[in-house]
Amino acid sequence: MPPLEKLIPCTGFEFTNNSPVVSDLFSPLLTVTELTGQIRLQLESGFPQVWVTGEISNLRCPSSGHRYFTLKDQASQIRAVLFRSQADRLKFSLIDGLEVVACGRLSVYEPRGDYQLLLEVVEPKGLGQRQLAFLQLKLQLEQEGIFELRRKKPLPPYPQKIGLVTSSTGAAIHDLLTVLQRRWPLAHLVILPVVVQGPEAVLQITEAIQTLNALSEVEVMIVGRGGGSIEDLWAFNEEPVVRAIADSKIPVISAVGHETDVTLADFASDCRAPTPSVAAELAVPDWELVVRRIQQNHGRLTRTMQALLSQASLHIHRLEQRLPEPRLILRRHSQRVDELEGQMIDCFVQRCRTLRFQVLEYQGVVWEHNPKAGIMRWHDYLDSLALQVQDSMRQYLKDHDQRIQTLGLLLHQLSPLAVLGRGYSLAQRARDGKILKNAQEVSCGEMIRVTLNQGHLACQVNQVERS
Repeated sequence: MPPLEKLIPCTGFEFTNNSPVVSDLFSPLLTVTELTGQIRLQLESGFPQVWVTGEISNLRCPSSGHRYFTLKDQASQIRAVLFRSQADRLKFSLIDGLEVVACGRLSVYEPRGDYQLLLEVVEPKGLGQRQLAFLQLKLQLEQEGIFELRRKKPLPPYPQKIGLVTSSTGAAIHDLLTVLQRRWPLAHLVILPVVVQGPEAVLQITEAIQTLNALSEVEVMIVGRGGGSIEDLWAFNEEPVVRAIADSKIPVISAVGHETDVTLADFASDCRAPTPSVAAELAVPDWELVVRRIQQNHGRLTRTMQALLSQASLHIHRLEQRLPEPRLILRRHSQRVDELEGQMIDCFVQRCRTLRFQVLEYQGVVWEHNPKAGIMRWHDYLDSLALQVQDSMRQYLKDHDQRIQTLGLLLHQLSPLAVLGRGYSLAQRARDGKILKNAQEVSCGEMIRVTLNQGHLACQVNQVERS
């Protein structure tokens, strides 16, 4: 780094006893921004690229995607910036306390006047970038419970439809088809060819696993490839693939690389196979062993059924001997039914009587409090009064009838008609109907009317005799 006096040509100052002395000539006056800009140019030109090792601290990850932190050792520290374009290419996560080896250039952040490292490469110290990314993602998924045994699904014993997610050109597909065809030719295979390495592998493998899950008939899935370097197998360590395997509703068998190769897909799968051939053996049974087992079970089942039938026949024969005449049983039951029917009828009748008595009792209680009963009593009282009035009127009329009859008899006895009944007659003048009591009341030749007990006579007076 050039000395500070080279940055600003100064002929007007002399340094004596560490104190500036104004000379006769003055240097140009700089603003803070101009001074900071010249310092930045000197740093960027003097340190175009540097490699630094240190420990990350005070890490900040804002929404812009840039990473701001401090690199420090036991005695010093320096600010560092990793922009988003470089941060997105990292295979691991930056954390506080991580020792790294970084490459970048020095610069000055002019608003604060701070010098800092603009990093382009960051590598973990001691561990490879992929190894650190593997461990970090493994730890994260373990904390989420992705690898827990309780999430593992059992493999179907006799699958009818098997899904294969692998390359269509590698040796893995040949080994899978050969073993599956030899061990379990009854199975129907659904093959989804994918790229198993390179930038497109992660997306294709993830989509293939999700596609097989959409097919409800698939009972088990094999995901894998043949051997290779850690870079070749890295697609099976990527988070989308691992999560797709863990979220699969179909049991997944992972068969990635050789027996010594371990990927995160192996931890997330329901069963790990060291090679694709072993994965095929784990997915399906050996049909020859199945047929042999079926034959053995068939023979064992036949002998067992024959023994059971013999025991059942003997047991039935013994029961037939112990079984009484069905008609007698039916008669006893019929008689018992008749007895129960009679008891039921008696109980029903008794119950009806009890209920009837209760109803009558309740009716009496209700009747006592019913105003209709009082009204009926008043009606009865009025009816009795009416009868008394009728009897009194009848007796009164009877007495009056008797009196009238008595008076009638007396009147009859006094009536001229009664006299006529004894042989007398009643004479009346014809012209005016006057009853004649004296012969002088008529003259000769005058017409009179004589009333007898029965009938009338019209008579003409011929002679009047005076007494």
